[in-house]
Amino acid sequence: MKNSPVYQFMLVFLLSLNFGIVFFDRQALNALMPFVQPELQLSDTQIGLLAGGLSFSWAIAAFFVGKLSDSLGKRKLLLIASTVAFSLCSFLSGIATSFVFLFAARLLMGAAEGGVMPISHAMVASEVDPKRRGLAQGVAQNLGSNLLGSFLAPVVLVAFATVFSWREAFYLAAVPGLLSAGLIWLTLREPDMTPAHSEEDAGDKLGLMDAMKVRNMWICVVVGVLLVAHFVITWAFMPNYLVQVKGMDPTTMSWVMGALGIAAAIYSIVISGLSDMIGRKPVMVILPFLSVVGPLAAMYFTGSATMLAAIFFVGWAVNGIFPIFMATIPSETFDQRHHATVLGLAMGSCEVLGGVFGPVVAGALNDIAGKDSFLWLMMGLAVVSGFIAMGLKETAPAVLARRGGKAAHA
Repeated sequence: MKNSPVYQFMLVFLLSLNFGIVFFDRQALNALMPFVQPELQLSDTQIGLLAGGLSFSWAIAAFFVGKLSDSLGKRKLLLIASTVAFSLCSFLSGIATSFVFLFAARLLMGAAEGGVMPISHAMVASEVDPKRRGLAQGVAQNLGSNLLGSFLAPVVLVAFATVFSWREAFYLAAVPGLLSAGLIWLTLREPDMTPAHSEEDAGDKLGLMDAMKVRNMWICVVVGVLLVAHFVITWAFMPNYLVQVKGMDPTTMSWVMGALGIAAAIYSIVISGLSDMIGRKPVMVILPFLSVVGPLAAMYFTGSATMLAAIFFVGWAVNGIFPIFMATIPSETFDQRHHATVLGLAMGSCEVLGGVFGPVVAGALNDIAGKDSFLWLMMGLAVVSGFIAMGLKETAPAVLARRGGKAAHA
C-alpha cells in the first residue's frame, strides 16, 4: 500500500525528532567535558575510552536489534522500546562519581540507543517514495540529530551547567525521549514487510558475510569506519581543544561547536537532496577532501571565533553524506526484507571500528605527542575515505534512469 505524502512527511519528521533526542543524549558528555574532566580527573585517553565505549555498545545493538526487527517484523515496537530504554538510562551519567561509573553508564546508553537508527532507516526505505529516499533518509538521520544533538546540546547544556552543574544538565537530557516514544506509539504504524521483488531475488535469509561480498556494501562499511572515527574524534576532543589550546571560554566554545550542528542540519537536506539528482558517488568522493579545512583552521587560524565557526561550517559538509553510506546506498542495493539487517551492518561496523578505536587512538596520541595530534589523524581519515569512495557503483534512481539502467537488488 502506497502511503500518502502527509504520512510520509509525518514519519520522517517523527523519526528525525526521535534520533535528534538520541543524539542530544549522546553529545551531552562531549559538550560537558570541560566541566566533567577536572572534577573526575580524566586523562585524554580516558575521554577517548568513554566515547569509544558508547560506540561499542551502540554498534552491538545496531547489529542485533536491526536483525531482530527484520526477523520479528516489529520495527515500530522495537523502536519505542529502544527510545524508552535510553531515556531511562540517560540520567545515570549525571550521578557518576568516577571514570568506571561513567564508563558503565555510557555503555548502557549506547546499548539502548544503537538500534534506533537502523530501524528508523528501514522504516523510511519501505514507507517513503524511492524518488525521495535520499532526501528522506538524510533528514531522518541528520536534521534532528544535528539541530538537537550537535547544536542545542552544547549551547543549552553548557549554559545549564554554568548556572547549576554538569550533573543537573545530564538530568535535563533524560526527559524528551519518553515524550517522543509516546508520539511514535500514537501516530505511526508498523511498516509493510511484503517483499518488493519477486522470486528472482536472493532468499529470505541474508548473512552478514554474504552482504559484505557486495561491492557497495563493503565500500560503505570501510568509508563509514573512517568517517565515523572522524566524527567521534571531533566531538570527543574539539571542545577541550578550543578551551585549553585556543583559549576560548566554555560559552564561546559551545557556540562554535554548535555551528557544526547547524551546518549538518542544513547539509542533511542539501547534500542528500543533491545526491538524489546528481548521484550518490560524486558527493561521497568530493566532500571528505573538503573536510580537511576544519582541522587545519583549528590549528592555524588565528582570527575571530565567528570566522573559525564559518570555516568549520564549510568543512562539516561531509556530515551530509553520513546517511548516504549508512543507509541510502545499502537500502538501494538490497531488497527491503533485508534493510534493517544491512543498515545495522553498515552502522554497527562504523561504530564498532571507527567509533570505538578512533577516539581511543586519538586520545592516546594526544597524551603522547601533543594536543593537536587528533587533528592530523582526522585529516588522514578523511582523505583516505575520499579515495576509497571512488570505487562505488551508482545507485541513485534518477541517475540510473538517465543512464537507462536500474539498481540490482541483492
